[in-house]
Formats: sequence, structure tokens, C-alpha cells
Amino acid sequence: MKPHPHKKRSVKIIATVIALAMGCGATAVGNNIPRNSFPGDLKADFAAPPIPYWPRPLWFWNNTEVTAAAVCEQMQKSKHLSKYGGFGILPFGKAFRPGYLTDEYLSLYGVALQQARRLGMTMSLYDEYGFPSGSAGAPNSRDVSLFQQNHPEATLKRLDKHEQIVSGPAPYETAIPPGTLMSAVAMETTSLRRVDLSGEVHDRRLRWNVPSGTWRIMIFICVLDGYPCCDYLDPDAVDKFIEMTHQAYYKRFGDHFGTTIDSTFFDEPTLYRGNGRTWTGKFNEKFERKYGFDPRPYYPALWYDIGPETEAARNYLFGFRSELYALGFPKRIQDWCDAHGIVATGHQDQEEVINPVSVSGDLMKCFKHQAIPGVDKIGGNRPAERIYKVISSAAYNWDKTLVMSETYGAMGNLSWDSIYAVAMEQYTKGINVLIPHAVWYDDAHVTFKPELSYRSPIYAQRLPEFNTYLARLNLLLQNDARHVCDIAVLYPIATFQGSHHLDGPLGHYKGGVAVAEADYVDVGETLIADAGRDYAFVHPEVLDEKCFVENDELVLPNRIHAERFKVLVLPGHKTICWSNLRKIKEFYDRGGKIVATGCLPSKSAEFGHDEDVVRTIEALFGPGAADAGIKRNDKGGMAVGLKSLNARSLRNALDEALAVYDVEYESNAPLRYMHKIKDNVHIYLFANLGAAQIDAQVRLRGRMQLEAWDPHTGGIETASCSHEVEAGDDVTRIKLTLPARRSVFLLGKSCAATPKT
Repeated sequence: MKPHPHKKRSVKIIATVIALAMGCGATAVGNNIPRNSFPGDLKADFAAPPIPYWPRPLWFWNNTEVTAAAVCEQMQKSKHLSKYGGFGILPFGKAFRPGYLTDEYLSLYGVALQQARRLGMTMSLYDEYGFPSGSAGAPNSRDVSLFQQNHPEATLKRLDKHEQIVSGPAPYETAIPPGTLMSAVAMETTSLRRVDLSGEVHDRRLRWNVPSGTWRIMIFICVLDGYPCCDYLDPDAVDKFIEMTHQAYYKRFGDHFGTTIDSTFFDEPTLYRGNGRTWTGKFNEKFERKYGFDPRPYYPALWYDIGPETEAARNYLFGFRSELYALGFPKRIQDWCDAHGIVATGHQDQEEVINPVSVSGDLMKCFKHQAIPGVDKIGGNRPAERIYKVISSAAYNWDKTLVMSETYGAMGNLSWDSIYAVAMEQYTKGINVLIPHAVWYDDAHVTFKPELSYRSPIYAQRLPEFNTYLARLNLLLQNDARHVCDIAVLYPIATFQGSHHLDGPLGHYKGGVAVAEADYVDVGETLIADAGRDYAFVHPEVLDEKCFVENDELVLPNRIHAERFKVLVLPGHKTICWSNLRKIKEFYDRGGKIVATGCLPSKSAEFGHDEDVVRTIEALFGPGAADAGIKRNDKGGMAVGLKSLNARSLRNALDEALAVYDVEYESNAPLRYMHKIKDNVHIYLFANLGAAQIDAQVRLRGRMQLEAWDPHTGGIETASCSHEVEAGDDVTRIKLTLPARRSVFLLGKSCAATPKT
């Protein structure tokens, strides 16, 4: 948006491990359906991956008359010449014909479905005409939104603030502006004392006797924004969109759902519309039903400092808006999919913005109710790679199998080196469904390069090789394998919500407010790129509701991603959930290791607990906090506050925390890895993103016999390993040699451990 010789040595150990540990397992219908196990003949499938594992690009039916004959031809050639396993059809451009959702359009769509069925391909139902999703005729594709035409009252809404500065004592009267009154509050400008004026409104007029002092009188109104998409915060509005789009396809093609059509794809819904003030008329009543108190007196905190309660008030208000968004759009889409035999994927817009509050709200929580979390790797100096781990961590937190990326859009005519490097970074950061962007029906008029089809003079020759490479990655990673890492990083949404306000100086598209304490993205990249350690973000809600402390580990007891964290990294926080901090303190008290990388919290996301936060931080890190060095307790617990975040200081702190990590190698920036386990079979993916060969000594915790599976060639050979005991743990050592932009899987099962002495 945005050949090597085949080498294969027969090794009975690993073949037996895979066959016994994984079982035969049914192959899923389509590329995006979660798979519980490997297929039966894994080695044969690795050499020649079955069609369900082939990538499926977005297919732009772009700005021209589309015909049945050309559709069938392009699909047939895309399968046989490019090794694509299906498509997501994206109608695009004002000159696109036939008209969107007309009988002629649906007939043509049916031709594509029948051709897919004949070819053994599967399809993902793209839910819009253009993008963003939610208007049934997006603004960049036509002049009229079908949704706005039919349901104008259900379109996007925003929160407006009307205010006056008034000096008292004096009577005050004003008319309530048009729209739904959400709140009326007066705040004295010096003391910040607030008075709820909602009860002073009668017949759409506010009358109040202003006391002494200078007062900011604010009226908050929810209005129709004019943007033609549905109200993302209102499930009823989203249901109307679903009825107009998804249900129209199901009514016509119900027999293809769960077979030819296995998923739906939404594109770029966001909260930054409405000038970053997306709101909904039922906000107050739903808020009070959930929390038991009236939110209206706290509305000024959305714009202003209201005193000691500011950070907590913002956490409640912005946090609840994010919850309404997650429940309103992604969950309603997923609920419909669940009822119709498919799954949902899609992504937000502007994911790489550091402060997500006015963009996606809470980028992790967006995906709580969505089967396949997603991201968009797009051109235009938008470094989505820095945020991949937020998306994959959402999957780990809420126990999802697949993680999607719409990849390469608007990145121009990339070199093959760049194409491979992007893919390798994605898969080592947890993505396992790469959707290429894009194949263009009319390849003479491509809006967003590259054009990744059999017709491209740049890409046609090597597309089968690349798509087979992706299929091999998918074969080994699109299953219920458990993600493994030692390090949890607390996702700092509480501090973003506490420091955010509406109409910020950066503008809504770029996040509005630059939060000074925010270092979490730098922490994540330093961990992976410089310290060579994988990690997972843990959402505050998940830390509270799902995690528990067992001995010196923080346990996330999911069915699939059952993580056992040995180290918790606390990135910069001004505001933290007091409930989180209590559990972090328990973790430390029982021997857990904590590394703080920046600003230490002093404010609570809950009302009335600021002093508790300050006291607990001092108990953890000591007076002077980050300057106090390493603090230890008699259970082996460790807390260290870094004076500055850099690769050396972070790696030194980690070395103090734990003697033997799951995976270790000398710091080597272009090297990436990911580790999963499926039924005791270890699956490691290593990738060299750089332009020079890497020779690395790798240490893996545990005693294993390994095979090297080459996803570039399909070749399999024995990996030469040695075994030692370090700090009381069995370890496996292997010398890893990876040429530039090459990757390799290491597969194996744990052997008998060395007896403890």
C-alpha cells in the first residue's frame, strides 16, 4: 500500500520424530485456515508444498472493465506460472466495471469462484470497493458510499468540544450545539476544580450561575463526522455494513463458504478519522454499565490536565473507546465469520505510529477478538517492521495460530534481495501468512508498484521460486506450534493513554501526541537486532487476567502459546496499571528478574493509587530508582534500572538476569530467529537479512539432535551439533553459516537430558 541443487540425506531420527509427534493431521481447506498439525508426509511436502500453503496475493480488479475470460485466464496462469494458491479480489478505481455489488458484479465474482474451485485454489473475501473498509464503496474508489446512502445515521461519529472562558460570579447561558450531548463541565483554570453541568441543561440550553474565579465552560457533543464509513464503535452500525457486504456474498455463494472461500479480509479501519476524535452516541451508558460510575465529569481530561486524576481518567476514557472499537468492528466481523464457516483477518492503518491512542486506539487489543491479527508492510517511509512484534504478540497473548501481513504495497520495484529480506524479517518476528501486494488485472496501469505477476518482466521468472519458498515457511509455521521465548515486555498502553490528549500537535494521522517516555519500540528492536533475544509483548489486561507467578517465572497458561517468562522488561512508563505493578512486585519477590529501560512509573491508571505506585517502584528499584544499579532479594529476584538504553547495557542486564537463554549467539545485527515447539518437536527459523555471509556460533537450551531444512531449496540434511552443560542446563551448540539473504530451519526433538550431579 503497499537455483541450488537439491540435497537430501535420509535421517531416520527426525522423520520418526515428526511422524510420531505430529501425527497425520488433516490438511486445511485453505491457506488462511489454522492447521492443528503438520501433514503426514512432511518431508515430501517440504520438497513440493501443497497448494493450500501457497501464498495468495491481493488481486486488484483495477479501474477498468473486467471480463470473465480474462479472469479465468489470469487465475489459471497465476497458479501454473507463479505458484499462487488463490486470491483476495480487490475492486478498485472509479472506472471499475461492472458496478460494485450489482448482479453483474456478483456474476463475475462467481466466475472467479468457480475457476478457483476447478483449479484447487482458495479465496479470501475482501470486504470493500477500494479501502478503507466500512463504506461499501470507499472514498478512493467511487464518489458515493452505498453505506452512507442507505444508513446515513449509522456512519462515523466524532466528539466535538465547544468552550468559553467565563469570569464569575455571573450568570451564564448558552444553547447546546446540534448533536448528542455527551457532557457539560466547568473547570476553574487555576485550581482545576471541576463542576459537572450536565444537570443544568434543559430544553437544549445550559444555564449556570458561575462562581468566583475564571472558568472554562466546556460542552462535548457527538456528531456525524461526514466520513462515509460505518460507526466502528457501534456494533449495530457494523452489522448493517456486514449485511450490505459480507451477507450479499453469502446469499449468492453460500456453498463456497468454508470451502472455496475460507476467510474475509478488512482493510485499514482506524480511529484517526474524525480528526482522531472518533466517538459514538452510546459511549456514556455503556461506560457506566461496565465501570459503575458516570464518565461525564472526566471528559475535560480528553483535552486538558485536570490535576492528579488526569492519567487515570484518560486511561478509563481512551481505554474504553479502544474496547468499543475492538468489540464494534473486528469482533462483529469475526462473529459473522464464525457463523458462516470462515475466519477473519485484516489490519489497521498507520500501525507503525508509536503512540496508537488516536490511530488504532490500542494496537494489541484491536486483535483480541480477531482470528488472524494482521499488519500492512507498505512503502512511503513507514517502518512497519518495527511493529511486527506488537501484532504477533497479540496473537500469542490471545492464543491465535496465524499472523498476517499484507506486504510490499507501494514499495516500488523492489530488488529480489529486498523482497526476500522483508519476508524473512516477517517470519522471524512471528508473521506466518504473507499476502503479496499485489497482482493487477490491468498491468498497464498499476497504481501501487510492484506488480507481482507472471506478466512482469522484473518478477515473472523468479516468482515460482519465491512463492515456493513462502509455501515452505507456511508449511512448517502455519500450525498450533507454541511460541518460545524467555523475555516478556510490558506493552505500555497505560502510559500512552495517560499522556495522550485529543487534537495533539502532531495531527491525528501521526498520533497527535509524542509521548516522551515511550521507548518500547526501541526496546523491542534492541532486543532482537542488537542483543539477539526474542521476546513477546504482554498486554496489561493479559498480565492481570491470565498470567500468574510460579516460582521465579511469569506464566501465561494458554492452550497454544503457553509462555513461561523468566525476565520481564519494563519499558518507559509514566503511568502504569496498579494491578500490573502488584503482580510485577510478586514476580520479583518470588525470584523473578526485572529490567527497566527508561522512565519509571509514578502514576496509576486507576484512581487513587499514585502513592502505591511510587512506593512499590521504590521497593523494587530502591531510592533513586534507575541510578541504584542492580537490586536483589534473597529469593534470587533482580531489579535493574538502566541509566540509558543501548545494546550493551541491555545485554549486560540480561546476562545478569539469566545464565542460559533459550537461544543465544554473539550480537550480529542482520541475524534473526524464531523458536516454536509442536508436540515436543523444536522448530527454529534463522535468517540472515544482511548482504554478507554470517558465521555464528549458536547455543540452544536443551539437548537436541537437529536437521537443517532449507526453505530455499527443499533440501534436508543432518546438522552437526555438540552438547554441553552450562550453569546446570543442557545446551546444544551448532555452527550456523548463512549466506546473504538466506534462511534455514533447524528441526529436532529433545534427547535425554544429562543426569544432574
